[in-house]
Amino acid sequence: MVQLGTKAPDFSLVDTVSGKILSLDELKGAKATVIMFICNHCPYVIHLREAIVAVANQFSDKGVSFVAISSNDAVAYPEDSPAKMKEIATSYHFLFPYLFDETQAVAKAYDAACTPDFFVYNGKMLLKYRGQFDDSRPSNQVTPSGKDLAAAIDAICSGNEPDKLQKPSIGCNIKWRKA
Repeated sequence: MVQLGTKAPDFSLVDTVSGKILSLDELKGAKATVIMFICNHCPYVIHLREAIVAVANQFSDKGVSFVAISSNDAVAYPEDSPAKMKEIATSYHFLFPYLFDETQAVAKAYDAACTPDFFVYNGKMLLKYRGQFDDSRPSNQVTPSGKDLAAAIDAICSGNEPDKLQKPSIGCNIKWRKA
């Protein structure tokens, strides 16, 4: 896993909704930036999708920016294509951009391993949290709340450090292109 305190790797990716190329510098929040590696078809992401939108909305006016990125191989997994990403972003009312990492270089730079995978950076773009959304899983009857992610964001926004004990995200492996 990427070490806490690491500077966020820069990127410029296409937003599947607007069609514009957006850079991390344009997207970062004043207090915190949440980079989420998600996709359309993963049962873990589907399970959390509405709660992710709710947590993003909760922090939207607090200087926190959310950015969703899909790095899956869209040729092998057409349900993760940019057109399908736009459909999901529109139907679930994403207030955050849903970017397509076609080359998978951004996922590699962030050392993202699964979907969903969450990285939270402070206002100086230093990594302060890389871990799970919460303890909810598609099979465990726990209602998604985003408590772990929200607690980390709250700490950062308050000028504090998130808890150093951070549980790794669990989900589907990123679907890497075959060489």
